Amino acid sequence: MPQSHSGPATEVPRSLPFDAVLGLGSNIGDRVGNIEDAIARLTADGVVKLVARSRYYRTAPWGVTDQDWFVNACIAVKADVSARELLARCQAVENGMARVRTQRWGPRNIDVDVLTFRDKKIVEPDLVVPHPRIAERAFVLVPLRDVAPDVRIDGASIDEMLSRLDASDVQPLAGP
Repeated sequence: MPQSHSGPATEVPRSLPFDAVLGLGSNIGDRVGNIEDAIARLTADGVVKLVARSRYYRTAPWGVTDQDWFVNACIAVKADVSARELLARCQAVENGMARVRTQRWGPRNIDVDVLTFRDKKIVEPDLVVPHPRIAERAFVLVPLRDVAPDVRIDGASIDEMLSRLDASDVQPLAGP
C-alpha cells in the first residue's frame, strides 16, 4: 500500500506538457542504439508519447565503478496511465531487450527508470517516485535539466542539487 506524504515531492510547473520523466542508460553494446530502441518500444503503441528528450551524455559508472562507461539520457513523456503502469511498461521494455539483472548497479544493455511522475510522491517496495537517489546522481540530473529545467525535487532545483555534486564526468556526446 502506498504511503501518503503531505505536499508534492516533485513540483512541476503547470506549463510543462509532460506527466513523467524517465531516465535511460546503457553501457553494453551500441549504447545510443539501445536507448533509441527503448524509446521506440516505449512509444510504439501511442500510450506513452515523447514530449522532449535530452542530449546523450557519456558518464562514468556509479555504484559499481569497475565497468565500462555509460550513455545516459532523459525523456519527458505524456502518459495517461498510472505510475505503476508506466513502471510496468519500462520493465517490459527492459525485459523485451533481454536485460539481465545479475549485479546491482552493474553493467546493463538498458536501464529505464521512472524519475518523476506528475507531482506525486510514491513509496512502495518496488516503486519510489521521485527516484530515491536522484539528488546523488549527476548522470541523471544533467540530462533531466535538458528536458525539465524548472522541476523541483523535494523543494530543491536541479541546479541546487547539481551544485552539491561533481558533474565533471557527465559529458555530452558529439551530435551527428
